[in-house]
Amino acid sequence: MSSTAPEQGGGQGYVRHIKVERPVLGNNLADAQRLEMALQKNVGADSVHIPFHLLKGLPGKLRHWDYSARAVMFKDRRSWRLVDLLPPDPDGSQAGQVLGAAVDIGTTRIVIRLVDLDTGVALGETGLDNPQAAIGPDVLARIHHSNRPGGLAELQKLVVDGVNTHLAALCETCGCTTDDVFILTGAGNTAMTHLFLGIDAFEIIKEPYIPCINIPDTLQAADIGLKIRDGGLAFLFPNIGSYFGGDLLAGIIFSDLDKKEMPCLVVDVGTNAEIVVGSKDWLIACAGAAGPALEGGVSKMGMTAGPGVIDTVAIDPATREVRVHTIEEASPIGICGSGMIDLAAALFLSGMVDIRGKFVPETCGERLIEQDEIPAFVLVHAPASGTGEPICLTQVDLNSLTSSKAAMYTILEVIVKNTAGLEFEDLDKFYVAGTFGSFINPESAISIGMLPDMDRSVFEVLGNSSLGGAALMLTDTTAFDRVMAIRETITYIELNVNQEFMNMFSGAKFYPHTDRSRFPSVPGR
Repeated sequence: MSSTAPEQGGGQGYVRHIKVERPVLGNNLADAQRLEMALQKNVGADSVHIPFHLLKGLPGKLRHWDYSARAVMFKDRRSWRLVDLLPPDPDGSQAGQVLGAAVDIGTTRIVIRLVDLDTGVALGETGLDNPQAAIGPDVLARIHHSNRPGGLAELQKLVVDGVNTHLAALCETCGCTTDDVFILTGAGNTAMTHLFLGIDAFEIIKEPYIPCINIPDTLQAADIGLKIRDGGLAFLFPNIGSYFGGDLLAGIIFSDLDKKEMPCLVVDVGTNAEIVVGSKDWLIACAGAAGPALEGGVSKMGMTAGPGVIDTVAIDPATREVRVHTIEEASPIGICGSGMIDLAAALFLSGMVDIRGKFVPETCGERLIEQDEIPAFVLVHAPASGTGEPICLTQVDLNSLTSSKAAMYTILEVIVKNTAGLEFEDLDKFYVAGTFGSFINPESAISIGMLPDMDRSVFEVLGNSSLGGAALMLTDTTAFDRVMAIRETITYIELNVNQEFMNMFSGAKFYPHTDRSRFPSVPGR
């Protein structure tokens, strides 16, 4: 699987070098008007918003800077905005940096990237577990908590404080401060966007599932508690509905799906599986639950990546010898999503799991034990474990994984074949993104029937496409218009009321599928 992301670009960025017309006798244009004219000409716009606080010292700055300046700009649905006005020539010190922060506001994990707005270069990245998990592990629990007195404010403060703390630490690591951060862009699902902004999200989970807002205005960062430069802006990607969030829109522009000549597909695997298929001419999207079993949700075994977490598994089909690899080569303490897919594939291909996804006692041998009267496969024996306890995959865990892989394949089949009228072979590229999507071994995913049996060269890794789209918004001045155009043209399919999906799902709950002809490259057993 290739790890090359699509090419990005968008012309001149948000830091503009401008010349303001000098005042002369006989021309009574005010400084603010002449600044506005210079900005309009530079960005090619009919209007530019200049905030009041930047007018207070404007006359002295223009004259001191000889009527030249660096303008930090941003473009949203209202207009071009002037974020700040800086001296024309940075002194070469870190203080001359103009930075932006891109944030992936994930339900489980939040990731922050620091970007130089002048050059577009990423300076550093950091991540944190979403602090709202202390209230509830999933969105539903958090939204219910938000409906209690003080609950919404508590959830909003948790996530914003977490971003502030880790952004400050990232800035320190990169040799700058949060005062150098002028713009923060964020992408999350619809519920996380509401909770980040402190907006009532309760109606999202009640029929007819209507969010409070789909297109949030660009805000003064301080208004939602973000600690960046005074007057700095915060932009959150819009959503299309309750189950189609800004993270998916961010992924579309990051993958350039809206620019493709031939049909391509993006699947973002996290708490849910979110899928978009299409090209520059049309886009269709849908989402469904496929991820929780793989990332510490349903499965007690699954956990997010970290030192000691098993990320790959191999089993010799002949000897059934088990080999594992852990992150940073540390003693194994658990297994992440990509490791679980590897494990399921290895168990199936070695005959230790049958086509129903059930353990086969005769071939599992002594590795099959019982935990609380539930069959469990010992992946790592206690002496080799970093926890002092055996690391096991229970039949309950495996059932959860089987349901997840069946959901994933069925979602793909519904959207590609039944909705778009394509065959999997018609796809020019199959982009995989998301929490653990970047680490999935396509061979393993195909072996269990999670991904379609396609030419492996078609698969490409996007990495964190939500974060990538948020970062693109900081460097590509066309990104906002692209997002708004996508919002107007994309078709969203709701699967949880789709009977056809449920019928197809049943057939996909076998390894790799009830119809083996769909997986010709997977060895039969």
